[in-house]
Amino acid sequence: MKTALITGATSGIGYEFAMQLAKRGYRLIVTGRRMERLLELRENVDVPVEMIQADLSSEEACYDFLEKMKEWEIDLFINNAGFGLAGAFLESDLDREISMVKVNDIAMHILFKGILQQMHAAGKGQILNVASSAGLLPGGPYMATYYASKAYVTSLTRGVACELSEMGSQVKVSALCPGPVDTEFNSRANVSFSLKGISARQCVREAILGLEKGQTIIVPSTRMKLAMFFMKIVPVSALVKMTGHQQKKKLG
Repeated sequence: MKTALITGATSGIGYEFAMQLAKRGYRLIVTGRRMERLLELRENVDVPVEMIQADLSSEEACYDFLEKMKEWEIDLFINNAGFGLAGAFLESDLDREISMVKVNDIAMHILFKGILQQMHAAGKGQILNVASSAGLLPGGPYMATYYASKAYVTSLTRGVACELSEMGSQVKVSALCPGPVDTEFNSRANVSFSLKGISARQCVREAILGLEKGQTIIVPSTRMKLAMFFMKIVPVSALVKMTGHQQKKKLG
């Protein structure tokens, strides 16, 4: 039985990954801050589930988590934990921004590197870093820190994917870059999407298909793929202004 490790598995995209991978026969290792949600997840699947309660905004918690993972042979790592924050940079809460960067980037980086090294030593494995379409854009006024945090994820993943390919590694790494997805992310980020979102089920289904195809950057939904193509031909200055206009709509 293959083993999938999923961080941020208590809701949204992470929870849906757990459901779909369980149906594919994966044993699950799941993390989250809310144990009651992890227990609920375990009740909803028919595969073995190892639950680890952790607050990944703490570097110490990340390193402790990696120590626990040394006992496991992990076939697929969904590096999903993260959250967003909207508002003008001058006015947004600094503590929440720093917490977001710690989870979206520092925790992501620590776990990515640690699990990658473990997989490389084993000679197999696949990692999906959950980013955002925001990480493919040059900037996002009114969600500036979030956009920057996800650009870090996509840039790191692309670079590492190239290194692994050049060395002939059997480990593959990808970044998932969805547009709006209908999850709890929206309320936590204090936004209301101006564009219609896709379901978490569709997002994860297309993500798994992208992993099977070996794609480095996975953008779910035809509409978002077309949007990303269009944005390649728009001048950066105009694109940033357009993005800022959409973010203002999100603030309601």
